[in-house]
Order: sequence, then C-alpha cells, then structure tokens
Amino acid sequence: MFENSFINRVMHKSLWAVLLPVCMLWAVFAALARPSIQPHQPASSSEFVTQWQGQALRPLALSEVEQRFARRFPGTLSRLTNGTQVLVVRSVDKPTRMLHPATDCYQGLGYQIAAQQLELDRERLLWRCFEARRGGQRQRVCERIVDAGGRGFTDTSAWYWAAVLGQSQGPWQAITVASPL
Repeated sequence: MFENSFINRVMHKSLWAVLLPVCMLWAVFAALARPSIQPHQPASSSEFVTQWQGQALRPLALSEVEQRFARRFPGTLSRLTNGTQVLVVRSVDKPTRMLHPATDCYQGLGYQIAAQQLELDRERLLWRCFEARRGGQRQRVCERIVDAGGRGFTDTSAWYWAAVLGQSQGPWQAITVASPL
C-alpha cells in the first residue's frame, strides 16, 4: 500500500512538472500568434463621451497630479463634468500596466476605500463601484473599461491579460465616474 501511494504521488507531481511548462508555452505562443494591430490614433474623449445620463458634459482642467500622470501615460486622459458628477476618461491603444484601478488613485491621494462591489447600471452594464472617504468628503466612484467591440471589464488585470493575449481589441476606454455623497 505504501509503495502504491508513493508511486501515485510521484506520477502526480511528474504530470504537473510536464503540464505547467506546456501551459506557459501555450500562453506565450498565443500572445505571439495574435494578429498584429495596426497603429491608429486614439479617439479623443470628446468623440467618445459628450453626454452623460442625458446631460451635456464640459471639460475640466487636469489637476497637477493628473497632469504629471498624463505626461507618462501611454494614451489620453481627460476630466469632464455634467455639473454634478466628474468623469475621468482614459484611452489607450495597447495594453499597459499604467491603466490601473481607480482605487489605487484614490488611495494614493489619501482616501479610504470602502464598500467595493459590482453593480449593474440602468442599461444593464456592469461597473466596479466603491466609496472613497477623506476628511468629511465622501464620493461614490464607479469604473469600467470598454474595448473596441463593446466588451466591458470591471477588473483591470482581467482587461490587461485579455488585451495581451489578443482576446480583446483596442482602442480601449476606461471610464471612472465620481459622484458626491
């Protein structure tokens, strides 16, 4: 009995030792074999979003922190408002780790993050939402990433890997909506 158990463990570990490199190679080949994307200009934020929930949007100036980030960001960044909500629209043509979750930005600015959850909006689109608190200020923040085919992502890591592996085509638009509470 001991000998049979030992053989089963050795075979099980050997199988994993073979399958793991095969899976890694498959992922590399899949990424290399995807069709090449022709370079193009990203859509400007005014072409993408001109209204929000039936209200016209107007551009806002970027803060100093946003300007610093935008100089290094491999795409476009704009802030817009409908008078109540603030929208941050980021556009990218290729996968980048610089397209990160809004929670990272808010935490970097000193906000506490609470009540993270996925929510469906009126149009049945899925958003990742959370509450951001700093001092006496509270905001409800929701975000999603949309690819050229209209597919939405609420997780930046899932978006990144889908884009890298050719399962999602750009350009991509990341929309973050902040509403005061």
